[in-house]
Amino acid sequence: MARLLELIKFYFMLGLRHGEILLLLSSLDSIVISMRTLRRNLKRMGLYRRKNESNPIEVARFLIDQLEGHGRLHGYKLHHLNCIQAGYVVTQSTVRHLLKYLDPYGVEQRCRNRLMRRTYVNPGPNFMWHVDSYDKLKPFGICINGAIDGFSRVMIWLHAYSTNNDPKVIAGYFIAEVEKRMGTPAKIHSDLGTENIIMAEMQRFLRWTMDLNVRNCFITGSSNHNQRIEGWWAFLRRHHAQHWINRLQELKDHDCFSGCFLDKQLILFMSLNVIEEELQQVAHMWNTHIIRRSRNAVAPSGRPILMYTIPHLFGGQDHLKEVSREAVDACKQECQQRGPYTCDETVFSLCCLIMSENFLLPPSTADESIELYLFLRAYILKDL
Repeated sequence: MARLLELIKFYFMLGLRHGEILLLLSSLDSIVISMRTLRRNLKRMGLYRRKNESNPIEVARFLIDQLEGHGRLHGYKLHHLNCIQAGYVVTQSTVRHLLKYLDPYGVEQRCRNRLMRRTYVNPGPNFMWHVDSYDKLKPFGICINGAIDGFSRVMIWLHAYSTNNDPKVIAGYFIAEVEKRMGTPAKIHSDLGTENIIMAEMQRFLRWTMDLNVRNCFITGSSNHNQRIEGWWAFLRRHHAQHWINRLQELKDHDCFSGCFLDKQLILFMSLNVIEEELQQVAHMWNTHIIRRSRNAVAPSGRPILMYTIPHLFGGQDHLKEVSREAVDACKQECQQRGPYTCDETVFSLCCLIMSENFLLPPSTADESIELYLFLRAYILKDL
């Protein structure tokens, strides 16, 4: 009997209805009782949903504590459940009215189906570059890395290569943009990956050569806090990457891609240059399109390229930090530049020889790349 009462109280405090309590007792605990018996036991323990309601002031204090954290995102039904599980006897109607008084702005936002997001503030171009890698095509050997300006949302660089884990390659992307501008951003934001170690040291070195008191010029954190570049990856997937993901997944589904060394190198050989060219087109399209005004955003609206080049028209100021030629040249010596081979040198030479013998031209589209991949794979496997 004691165990039955304990189970009934436990399920009741979870906020379950009477029928749900009976269902769990019978299915999980092998205890079958009637609704009448359940209600009698609940009355014996003084457990009610509507009788003996808790003091509204005490409920309000509990809700205030909840609203200080992530509870501010909850609606009245979740708050009602939290109250019940905390031991309060209160109706949904009471909770709803209390929330209208305690959190009127949150209630209004939820009625309009709007999330309460963190406000991103950036004073101008080159104040913060957000750097990250895109790994959705990595299972097929294609690794993408990019950086976006936090104020204007201009894509600083966007490249596809056989790796995005080599810190010297990522540093090469960074130094190429620094040399082009002869300046570095005030800050860089990236994740905690080891591929960003050399870039971080170069950023600190470049800033230190011009200002000995510089601090916090390289910020690291989890990917979900690097919101500018993370949001842009969603744009890339919708407008470019999904097409390649679908085509390459079809190869895998038809047993034409096993993930072995040869298959990945052939994918790189036939598609890397095509994807790199397409990425530059996507970046150019993004930099010249119009970003619409957002009601809740602090960031300016307009074309990214204009916001980057003439920020004073959009309420910003350029924060590019000048660097010396000697410092840039010293950093370039520590970078690894992309070589002439899109894949393993041996596989590259073999594929070029096969294409020459069969009078094949390099692909320029995804469809041509897939056809070339299938031909080269069958040709090479036939002779193995």
